Amino acid sequence: MRKTLDAIRYLEDEVNSAGDLGGVSLRYGGFYGPGTTLRRDGAMVEQVRRRRFPIVGKGSGVWSFIHISDVASATVAALEADVAGTFNVVDDEPAPVAAWLPELARAVGAKPPRRIPAFLARLVLPEHLYVMMTDIRGGSNRRFKQEFGWKPSFSTWRDGFRRGLG
Repeated sequence: MRKTLDAIRYLEDEVNSAGDLGGVSLRYGGFYGPGTTLRRDGAMVEQVRRRRFPIVGKGSGVWSFIHISDVASATVAALEADVAGTFNVVDDEPAPVAAWLPELARAVGAKPPRRIPAFLARLVLPEHLYVMMTDIRGGSNRRFKQEFGWKPSFSTWRDGFRRGLG
């Protein structure tokens, strides 16, 4: 996982220092909505319905989401502006798994997610999934909104899960 993060940072640095081109790197949150795996009939939602997407430990991994229509509008804003740098493109509310996963289950009419102890998950999950469920930290869109005059149409995943899963 460290190699992947280092490679991403290297690419962002290369884009941002592209001389006269003035590059912009966008770090998107987790996509949801039509055409993604997190849509009403998508693979991720199916796992939630089958109760195969548990809360690990305290569910303290903080995720940032972004509706697919907001991905499109943010990307257009970045392409049309003369701004360089690295920016998070996420909604306004990063949230721990323990908060968003039960809400997603409710939004799609599923039973609440199961819980599994962190020590057990550590034994069976790949490292990156374990980290996503327990340790990851969400991002802030504050700089992107300021620099590009953008705001998401689904300001929070709460609204997006209720109205935007398609």
